Amino acid sequence: MDIKEEALRKHREWQGKIEITSRAPITSREELALAYTPGVAQPCLEIQKDPALSYQLTRRGNLVAVITDGTAVLGLGDIGPEAAMPVMEGKCALFKEFGGVDAFPICINSKDTEEIIRTIQCIAPGFGGINLEDISAPRCFEIERRLRESLSIPVFHDDQHGTAIVVGAALINSLKLAGKRPEDITLVINGAGAAGIAICKLLLQLGVGDIILCDREGILARGGHFLNDAHREMAEVTNRFHRTGLLADAMKGADVFVGVSRPGLVTGEMVRSMGEKPIVFAMANPTPEIMPEEARAAGAFIVGTGRSDFPNQINNVLAFPGIFRGALSVRAKAITEEMKLAAARGIAAIARDGLSTEYILPDPFDRRVAESVARAVARSAGKSAEQ
Repeated sequence: MDIKEEALRKHREWQGKIEITSRAPITSREELALAYTPGVAQPCLEIQKDPALSYQLTRRGNLVAVITDGTAVLGLGDIGPEAAMPVMEGKCALFKEFGGVDAFPICINSKDTEEIIRTIQCIAPGFGGINLEDISAPRCFEIERRLRESLSIPVFHDDQHGTAIVVGAALINSLKLAGKRPEDITLVINGAGAAGIAICKLLLQLGVGDIILCDREGILARGGHFLNDAHREMAEVTNRFHRTGLLADAMKGADVFVGVSRPGLVTGEMVRSMGEKPIVFAMANPTPEIMPEEARAAGAFIVGTGRSDFPNQINNVLAFPGIFRGALSVRAKAITEEMKLAAARGIAAIARDGLSTEYILPDPFDRRVAESVARAVARSAGKSAEQ
């Protein structure tokens, strides 16, 4: 039985990967009166007077909504809200397992940006944070931006920022091994969707000297043809030497390649054309832009993928449980750029012991990861509040 058949069998057996359990014992009339009527009226009245008490008198302070419209699910694309439910349940299970955070899946049956925004705004009072998931670009940018502006709880699009944070951590440690500084390198990102643009923004914050962003038509450059406003915006802050051409042209002499695109787009010859000690993060799933063995045969110094069956898995589970754990612990109103950088450094720090070309990131099952990320995020949130 292969993994697909086994996963389908287990999902039939589980009939859902999460469940709701009660934290309040209800085994007597007295306990019933405390947990529900008439006793429950008193916390309701206290929250009515001060809505912030909802964080103390309910589970809100540890509850995240995992929300999708089903339009960009994993590598499956627009499969609809019902078909997205197994992924959202899985994400909620990871929140609980790795971060101790309760999460609830919400699959919205709409592709209308305004309707999605309004729906999330309406349900926000019941949650301490919003995790947007598998919403297609470019709508995801507008949805996240508007929600961040209108809500006073953290809003985080994991496909964008979770991916960017883990790539940032992988880059920090890879450059350490290669003996290079961020400000001195040229880095190529192939894939200018939600993940690619978020990675680009965070790596610029990290101090990377020159980033060349490519979409399916080639290098994004000032004055070029753009598919959307997000591409136009990125062209203004990347590609400082105004290169043009295709992906192969971008990779010549580059120090790092980051792929969030499609299988098989990178050849051994393209890796050979890169600079000294080339670093390759080929993250297309399930088949990367170039297979690790081919990249290494072409001279890659470090290779990372999104897969668990190869070394250096670049996996979002290293980021989002700890990020929300830290943000919720200090009741942060948003997840800032500084908090994302702190999370990347927190992940990177855990792998420092035993750092090697095949160990640039900690194992997802290393329980220190979420704790390190949570502490880093909470500290960063505290500094932001003081400023």
